[in-house]
Amino acid sequence: MKRQGTFPFTAIIGQEDMKKALVLNVVNPRLGGVLIQGEKGTAKSTAVRALADLLPPRLCIAGCRFHDDPKDPANWCDECHEKYDHAEPPVEELPMKVVELPVSATEDRVVGTLDIEAAIKEGKRSFETGILADANRNMLYVDEINLLDDHVVDVLLDSAAMGVNTVEREGISYSHPARFSLVGTMNPEEGDIRPQLLDRFALSVYVAGEKDLDRRAEVIKRRLAYEDDAESFIRQWDEEQKNEVHRIQRAMKLLPQVTAANDILRLAAQISIALEVDGHRADITLIKTAETLAAVDGRTEVTRDDLRTAARLALPHRMRRRPFEEQKLDWETVDKVIGA
Repeated sequence: MKRQGTFPFTAIIGQEDMKKALVLNVVNPRLGGVLIQGEKGTAKSTAVRALADLLPPRLCIAGCRFHDDPKDPANWCDECHEKYDHAEPPVEELPMKVVELPVSATEDRVVGTLDIEAAIKEGKRSFETGILADANRNMLYVDEINLLDDHVVDVLLDSAAMGVNTVEREGISYSHPARFSLVGTMNPEEGDIRPQLLDRFALSVYVAGEKDLDRRAEVIKRRLAYEDDAESFIRQWDEEQKNEVHRIQRAMKLLPQVTAANDILRLAAQISIALEVDGHRADITLIKTAETLAAVDGRTEVTRDDLRTAARLALPHRMRRRPFEEQKLDWETVDKVIGA
């Protein structure tokens, strides 16, 4: 059976903040992911799955189950250390991908399983990989992330914090690298998300249906054209897709050269103080996001406008709020701090 191609990312109308946040996490995988909240039918899942066609290739150790980076021995799995600590590892180029974690997934399916019988009888650790192994150096996508089982949430929190997945059974343990960009989508009407998990997202956006009549009609037109003949529709957007891939690759090369002047660093700290944001994660995320925005725009120096845009992506979900209150950001305060 031939599978239908994915709806092109560049063919999605509107939802600019959502698309921008996703692209930023491709350009800078260390950013920390994005939470997309919004009503049903606003292209949340479509956008995340479409992102897979824009993901660039990266070098991996050939045959490694965790696609370790040959240039980053500090984050190699035990198997690669045993084989290549004193030898040059074979290398292959593999594309990044979007790995989906179903909301119904069990903890064993997420973290993987240890063969206890083999460990006892043969004295060796036999590990069957789970979703987190596949997600290493990729994007991990969870639809309806607010409905995830608490045990799975705890596992995600540990892996997001440490970059390592550890499985322990009957006194036997196995660890492997699990560094991923976490992308979650949810409808707030179906329940809230745990504060600990919410704080792990670098960026958050809220999406809603188009209100402009012409744009809303165009949404219908494109979707019907895609469903009528997916291959033909995808070909129409091939050039736009290639241009977006080129833009992402250019930004990735430029990102290491981007710098934020001391006055920009002070502005980021000043914004967090003015808004009474807890901790320092918000300040750091603000700067990382602003640097990535500059790289996407083809610049090597962070501007106040980059910081202003970054604030709208990185701060809304970090605001203090009372139970049952919506998160609201005082944009006048942000604009006043940043100035012209």
